[in-house]
Amino acid sequence: MSTLAIPAGPRSAPALRQADGVPSRPSAAGRDDRRLLRQLARCDPAAAGTIQSSYGRILLGYLRQVLDDGGAAEDVLQQVLLEAWQRGPDFDPARASVLTWLMTIARSRAIDVLRRRVPEPRDPALATALLDREGAVEDHAGALAERWQMAHLLSTLAPDQAGLLRMRFQLGMSQSEIAEQTGIPLGTVKTRMVRALEQLRGMMEEGR
Repeated sequence: MSTLAIPAGPRSAPALRQADGVPSRPSAAGRDDRRLLRQLARCDPAAAGTIQSSYGRILLGYLRQVLDDGGAAEDVLQQVLLEAWQRGPDFDPARASVLTWLMTIARSRAIDVLRRRVPEPRDPALATALLDREGAVEDHAGALAERWQMAHLLSTLAPDQAGLLRMRFQLGMSQSEIAEQTGIPLGTVKTRMVRALEQLRGMMEEGR
């Protein structure tokens, strides 16, 4: 886990003086997902609104970054909401989390837009170069999707845990430097970080 890359995410690192023993925030996201699954299963039009409120920010942030066009990102987000609603009854939560599923749809639709930006080559000699470029575009879109998913997972951790991980992996601070800057004892920093990484690893393994 020492090489884990932690993106900045949509929020800045919070203060880190929360007392030990405080559990992570109640899983409101889990309750929202269960409600969303019921809505998707019955093609409830309210599902689009639930997706928008629960994941709209992370989806739009990803689409804006990968497309570098706010208007296009808004349009693609609407496509993602519609496609998720249409495909809802076929979604299997045993195969992927709601977030992973939505990010996969967003990635695919974003790649469609990026491909349309490249004109069809008239010179056959350009075909190989364009194929290589297309592969690079897909890799870039996939890498960004993973970073935004990680940012979302971090946002579900307790503030003290998420902040420590951002300081350690985003800012490259050592545990001793974190302890000095925050005023938290070094042993406590180490304990909190181990717990945070275990929780984060568990969510990643569950595909949340």
